[in-house]
Amino acid sequence: MSLAESCDVAVVGAGPAGAVAAAILARKGYEVVVLERQTFPRFSIGESLLPQCMVFLDEAGMTGMVEAAGFQLKDGAAFDRGGLRSSFDFSDKTAEGRSTTFQVQRARFDKILADEAEKVGAAVHYRHEIVDARFTDEAAYLIHVDEENTRSSLKCRYCLDASGFGKSLSGLLGLDQPSAGGERTSIFTHIRDGAAAEAMDRNKILITVHPVHHDVWFWLIPFSDGTSSLGVVGPGPYFSGYSGDPLSDLRAIVAETGLLGDIVRTASFDLPVRRVSGYASRVSRLYGPRFALLGNAGGFIDPVFSSGVTIALKSASLAAAAVDRELSGGKVDWEHEFAAPLNLGVETFRQFVSAWYDTSLQDIIFAKAPNPRIRRMICSILAGYAWDSSNPYVVQPRRRLAALSEMCRQQR
Repeated sequence: MSLAESCDVAVVGAGPAGAVAAAILARKGYEVVVLERQTFPRFSIGESLLPQCMVFLDEAGMTGMVEAAGFQLKDGAAFDRGGLRSSFDFSDKTAEGRSTTFQVQRARFDKILADEAEKVGAAVHYRHEIVDARFTDEAAYLIHVDEENTRSSLKCRYCLDASGFGKSLSGLLGLDQPSAGGERTSIFTHIRDGAAAEAMDRNKILITVHPVHHDVWFWLIPFSDGTSSLGVVGPGPYFSGYSGDPLSDLRAIVAETGLLGDIVRTASFDLPVRRVSGYASRVSRLYGPRFALLGNAGGFIDPVFSSGVTIALKSASLAAAAVDRELSGGKVDWEHEFAAPLNLGVETFRQFVSAWYDTSLQDIIFAKAPNPRIRRMICSILAGYAWDSSNPYVVQPRRRLAALSEMCRQQR
């Protein structure tokens, strides 16, 4: 397919945010061009979705294909810390909405979404990287190169950057800012877990806290084919006490846990083990003349509560609605119609992440006698309903989590 020289909307990146935004706008009749730097399918983490995601997949008309793909059902989250156990069933929440979602191999999941965007009219072009961009009040001008390093230009009425950690526009426009909090490192891979049915609930992500270092935690995300995603996250200096070989380090650190170590003791490590550091990011602003930043391109908090894809899809939904109104001749207040509504949920997740690492949220999760209604409110956030302003833990998360944590400590 030849690449047009102009279009209504250019979307940078074909991951979940880009594919959903492209599909929504293409269904409304806009000419949409998606430029993706990589070739799909490709490996990515962020594999445990939240039920809130399904709202946005419904909006994009993609739910049917995702449900038919045979991904692992997810109905909640399980936690383990030194023998203390807790689990949340997403149906036991205060928020309205779906209670189940999926645990997905992102290579296949992302390709399904990108293909669906193409089916409804978006033109998706792989191996195209943005190298320069210029924005005026009337249009956006993108310079991109293909795999043969041939430069081309694309003029569009609006540009949505969904380039993820590639952060195409924020880098070109100087919008990147240092992230708040300490730098963390993650080591991860896919394994063939070989776990017996009674050893784990494959319908839940298992989050394990290191029995000694409570700011170090592990994820185990079971997939429907008997494999799982396995990873560890911790402060950078923590890993200096290990060999430096990612596979050896991951094996050694997992072996220090109880339940998780038992589950994966006989696992085979079939994929290369990867290590990333300093992945948390922020930007100075999420929008400007003729552009908006979606998902990880606009910042990333932490993987602990699987919020990345949910935030990405929420940003895609908000941005697509705003672009539609603006290109239809309406006046859009991007701060109040995009940035502020998006940041409501982002800040909720941010405060939950902060409370996780200072262990106050861990005190709440592992409380022996939790208040049932408050627990349902917490469960709603864990299910992704971080934009539900009727939930007190959305409106004032920091103050309420601190108070609740103190109550839980007193009840020990």
